[in-house]
Amino acid sequence: MQHKATKVTTRTKVLTSAALLAAVGVGLAGAVSASADAPAAAPVAAPAALKAKSTFSSDHLTARAATDAARAALDAAEKEGQRVTVAVVDRNGNTVVTLRGDGAGPQSYESAIRKAYTAVSWNAPTSELAKRLQSAPNLKDIPGTLFLAGGAPVAKDNAPIAGIGVAGAPSGDLDEKFARAGVDAISNGS
Repeated sequence: MQHKATKVTTRTKVLTSAALLAAVGVGLAGAVSASADAPAAAPVAAPAALKAKSTFSSDHLTARAATDAARAALDAAEKEGQRVTVAVVDRNGNTVVTLRGDGAGPQSYESAIRKAYTAVSWNAPTSELAKRLQSAPNLKDIPGTLFLAGGAPVAKDNAPIAGIGVAGAPSGDLDEKFARAGVDAISNGS
């Protein structure tokens, strides 16, 4: 038995290829359709609800208020010809804003932050806290603190919400006076 060679025309090749592509397309469409009909993945469990006694809320100074306070403190210092740095920290001791006045010494930056941190940590002016060192000298060993006059706390309902520190004037009393000007500026709503 002899096989006869079949001549395949171009038209036959095109029609066969088109039929093959159509069959593959229908198969893909069926697969996509089948996956669309598949059940959705199980929803993720909602976070556990906490009891009211498990959390608390606290007030924080806004960035705008912190900037206003720092600006007021720096302006007060500049009016008296003092070159200082002003820092404002939040309730947690994180720096919110610093303003370094023209000509302020390099040590003033870190000192201002540490004074602000100390004031908010104890909710007291650092000049008062410096006096406590006489009876508790180990206080000065607490990291991040600086027990020199120049830090003033910002409080709401007697709870500390921020601290303002000023450093660079020739005396801590001047530094604290300027820090107090920052507190007054935001306490008076100006």
